[in-house]
Amino acid sequence: MPSITPCLWFDGRAEEAARFYTDLFPNSKITNVIRAPGSGTPGNEPGSVVMVEFTLDGQPFAGLNGGPQFTFTEAVSFQVHVADQAEVDRYWDAFTDGGEPGVCSWCKDRFGLSWQVVPARLLELLGDPDPERSQRAFNAMMSMTKIDLAAVEAAVNSG
Repeated sequence: MPSITPCLWFDGRAEEAARFYTDLFPNSKITNVIRAPGSGTPGNEPGSVVMVEFTLDGQPFAGLNGGPQFTFTEAVSFQVHVADQAEVDRYWDAFTDGGEPGVCSWCKDRFGLSWQVVPARLLELLGDPDPERSQRAFNAMMSMTKIDLAAVEAAVNSG
């Protein structure tokens, strides 16, 4: 059976990114570092890192040092499903350290990659069978950058 591995294009920072991500996520590690051969490859000096293979909590990834031709956009992001506000804070703070906040749980890390930090309770509140409560949860979420679960709960229960 074939497997799917996201390959992330970096401009010379693939190993740095892999170390950042594997330090941040549990059960993660760098599994292989591929270096340019002695004769080098286009855009890579001999011995420089061309690709880094790593796993994030069991999910394989590859980081390619492809050069400046392509950059990340919000068209592709990774969702990090977390249990509680403490985990929201931990991941959000790590991603936005050198990165930038976005709206309603989105942010970019220092490499420009987009992430969504999504607590399980937020999804429960957004899926509330009462459409008014669900709408209040949605409106609260849309007014935030980092998700504040207490504020979303308060909004949901204010009606």
